[in-house]
Amino acid sequence: LTNHYDLVILDLNLPVMDGLEVCKQLRQQAHHHVPIIMLTARDSIEDKISGFTLGADDYLTKPFSLEELEVRCFALSRRHLLQTNDTLTFDQLSIDRKKQQVTRAGTNLELHTMGYRILSILAEAYPQVVSRSKLSQKLWGDEPTESDALRSHIYQLRNMLDKPFDYPMIKTMHGIGFVLNVESNVNSDVQNDDE
Repeated sequence: LTNHYDLVILDLNLPVMDGLEVCKQLRQQAHHHVPIIMLTARDSIEDKISGFTLGADDYLTKPFSLEELEVRCFALSRRHLLQTNDTLTFDQLSIDRKKQQVTRAGTNLELHTMGYRILSILAEAYPQVVSRSKLSQKLWGDEPTESDALRSHIYQLRNMLDKPFDYPMIKTMHGIGFVLNVESNVNSDVQNDDE
C-alpha cells in the first residue's frame, strides 16, 4: 500500500483483478496490517473460507444493510486499534502509546500534548507523507484554527525531537506535508524548518 488506511472494504467482483487476489497481494505487500472487509454476492462456505484464508478480517454477503456495514467497520477498526502494539519503535525513536512517553536515543522527551499527538500521527502513517490538511483534520477536526497553529506546534516538536540530536526525524515535503524520517543516513534534502 502506498497510503495509510484504517480499513479496506473490498468487493470481490472487480474488473481487472479478482478481489481475492487483491486481498492476497495486500497481505503479502503491506508493511502493516490493515483490516479488510470483503463484500460479495458469493455466499457459499467455500467462498467464505477462501476469503478468510487469504486474509480477510470480515466477510459480508450481498444484499446487506448499510447500517450493518457501518457497525462492522467500526467494530473492526476498534478491534484493530486494540491489537496495535503499545510501543512504536523507529531507529532511535520509541513511542510508548500506553504511557504516552517518547524516547530518542535513550533520552526521555517531555513533549507537550499536541507535539505527542503530531508525532504519533506521523509514526502511525510511516512511511507515508501526512499532508498539512490531513494533520490539521486529525488534530482539530472541523474546528477552525489559527493559520500558524500547526507551524507553531511543529516548531516546538522539532525543538524537542530534532535539535539536540544528530539528525532531524521530521522531514518537510514542501508543498505536500510531513513524514517521519527514521534513517540515520539522512539525505541532504531533509528540511528542518518550520514549513
